[in-house]
Amino acid sequence: MSDACGVRVGHVTLDGSGVTCVLLPPGTIASGEVRGGAPASRELALLDPLRTVACVDAIVFAGGSAFGLAAADGAMHELAAAGRGFPTAGGPVPIVPTLAVFDLAAASARPSAADGAAAVLAAMASESLPGGGRVGAGTGATVGKWRGREGAVAGGLGIATAIAPDDVAFVVVAVVNAVGDVLDDDGRVLAGSRAPHDAPAFPAAEPFREGANTTLVALVTNATLDKAQCALLAQHAHDGLARALRPAHTRYDGDAAIAAATCARDGVAPVDRILHWGALVTAAAIRAAVAPSGTTALTLQ
Repeated sequence: MSDACGVRVGHVTLDGSGVTCVLLPPGTIASGEVRGGAPASRELALLDPLRTVACVDAIVFAGGSAFGLAAADGAMHELAAAGRGFPTAGGPVPIVPTLAVFDLAAASARPSAADGAAAVLAAMASESLPGGGRVGAGTGATVGKWRGREGAVAGGLGIATAIAPDDVAFVVVAVVNAVGDVLDDDGRVLAGSRAPHDAPAFPAAEPFREGANTTLVALVTNATLDKAQCALLAQHAHDGLARALRPAHTRYDGDAAIAAATCARDGVAPVDRILHWGALVTAAAIRAAVAPSGTTALTLQ
């Protein structure tokens, strides 16, 4: 496996768009939460803690807005061929929550089912976590649009890994295509609007009506959590999102987080510490998306 959480990540990079698959170990439990006003999504309803299915096989992020959700079809077929999925009388049905960002204005290609299948195969073949940046679902991402779209700069895809006390581990994959700027812990802008500082925020609704902005987070830990605790972890991933983006969770963002627990670590999890750590690693992944390597590694206390 490629990391302490057993996660494998595969990218397919197209002209201005792409697909990223986060392949999870069998038996991984997941939940999620959407806080942005304009999500493009598939299979998110089953992540509700009250829904029956608890285990998820993979998480797919794509460009192409709602068109990019087609990538899930190919991902499901490859996973089913590998024997992954919820067992039924008709064979396994892979559970693949899928979310997409809007990059249609700059992309000349829209992710397809074939691209989703290729992203799964790339993840299966990976021996280590890949780099981030302008790859996969983050290829066409931009940030810093809240003072006018003309001030936007490149966003991307970030990957953060972390080791915490008690052998708790995290991997976070974040696609950052936000209205807002990316900030560090001191409030310094790492990537943000190039508009003059005295330019008004949200100068008009028109640049944002497309819902062309979204930050997506897949937060995975090796801790043993149930589905309700994963829902809490997804909420704290949004706390991390708000730490690293200003503003976040606007009506024009489709901001969403999926939190997953592989349950590979034995013993009772220190849940509130895991929630706190999850927010920190999520913020780090968002910042990594606009860093040269697209990746970062943390040691948590």
